[in-house]
Amino acid sequence: METFIFRNATMSVLILLGFGNLHKFQILIFSLFLGIYVITLVGNVLILVAVSLDKRLHTPMYFFLGNLSFLEIWYTSNISPKMLVDLLRKEKDISLPACIIQLYFFCALGTVECFLLLLMSYDRYLAICNPLNYAQLMNWNCCFKLTADTWFGGFLLAAVLNFIVSTSLTICGSNHVDHFFCDLTPLLKLSCSDTHIAEMTIFVACFAVSLIPFLLTITSYVYIIMTIFKIPSSCGKRKAFSTCGSHLIVVGTFYGTLGITYAISIGTQSIELNKMLSLLYTVLTPMLNPIVYSLRNKEVKETVSKLLNKISAFIYWSDAT
Repeated sequence: METFIFRNATMSVLILLGFGNLHKFQILIFSLFLGIYVITLVGNVLILVAVSLDKRLHTPMYFFLGNLSFLEIWYTSNISPKMLVDLLRKEKDISLPACIIQLYFFCALGTVECFLLLLMSYDRYLAICNPLNYAQLMNWNCCFKLTADTWFGGFLLAAVLNFIVSTSLTICGSNHVDHFFCDLTPLLKLSCSDTHIAEMTIFVACFAVSLIPFLLTITSYVYIIMTIFKIPSSCGKRKAFSTCGSHLIVVGTFYGTLGITYAISIGTQSIELNKMLSLLYTVLTPMLNPIVYSLRNKEVKETVSKLLNKISAFIYWSDAT
């Protein structure tokens, strides 16, 4: 993912233009995005609680799923609250430090998600292609170490990129950022220095943290599918597919929206279109993940249903008393 820090900036406050040409629909847009944000939080919190409380879900696969839900909560919370507030006010300003922090966490969490999806595909690869040694290879010590390395690596890489790119950028002139959050592309346009080094660094970083994990994920699923086709019984094939179907949908959604966004961004100069495409992976994708796992995974579905029933019973009891 991309990131940088401002160097020798001449302003302390930036103005986010947001969806400036949609003033008449801002209340409608606010209501829509607020609903999506609430659904995202509730869905991912339910997944996280279900994985934590249900002993049936105390397996590496669901441990990684819990990490993904935890990540999505912070990923969307890094952008949506500020965006919602800006939709209701006239001055959409953001301080320079706050902008830097938002951009850093956006890049760091996006990087962690790429690594985490790769880690989940590796778990499915071991479970299906090497089931006899799965318990030994994917033990709890290994799970904790791989997950910790994923989080640490994502945040460390974002910090290193911040330092490298910041040495080649000087922000001055206009303080208007034509976006609804502090993303790199509109911020680069504020630079009055040569951005060639920064752009090359960003390209290499994107290749390392998104394309390589994507290719490795696809490779693991090629082996998974080849192994599944060798299973003689149709029942065995369905069972094997069911253990990785949800993750495959999440991977397709994440990389699909990311790929479409960057492909169209390269082919068009439309700022408004780029904003709309950014909504796919910053707002919609975090909402879809818990829905996919809740609908397609029997254990998760049953546990979430039990949690909702208990919550409903508690609310009913509270109202009755």
